[in-house]
Amino acid sequence: MALNCIRLSSQAQRQFSLGSSCLLRNIYSPHVRVFSLKTVPLEGHDEKNLRLQRPQSPHLTIYKPQLTSMLSISHRATGLAMGSVMISWGIGALVLPKQFPEYLAVLESWHLAPVSVLLLKFALAFPFSYHYCNGIRHLLWDTGRFLTLKEVYTTGYVMLFSAFTLASLLTYFL
Repeated sequence: MALNCIRLSSQAQRQFSLGSSCLLRNIYSPHVRVFSLKTVPLEGHDEKNLRLQRPQSPHLTIYKPQLTSMLSISHRATGLAMGSVMISWGIGALVLPKQFPEYLAVLESWHLAPVSVLLLKFALAFPFSYHYCNGIRHLLWDTGRFLTLKEVYTTGYVMLFSAFTLASLLTYFL
């Protein structure tokens, strides 16, 4: 049985904290096999596909947006928006020196146009109403109802109408 010999530079010996006697003892032991490892350069997904001459998948650029995908993306976006606003308000309540009514008085002192106030209130109410109505839709799906394609689209349109209606009611009555 032939033994392979490995020579490490002094820098490599320092890097691995191996003394020369320890290294020689381990290498010349008959129970140790030494393998040479080939280093493979790290390449990303796109580089590998270019090297193998694979075609680029067009994915999002060729598909027409559908109601179902847009409603799903919007559901996630409204959840993220509401969470961000609530976290910001919570941190603001802890950090800012004044109480909320004082900041509300400052906002009222700006004498904004009624249309601006309504738009601001709608912008705050719509993510809540959309996420709430779409959450009810998802709960209905969890019971096994409204899962055919026609029913999914119908409940999507009903949910949008309900969300706009609820947001409008919250805007005008709060």
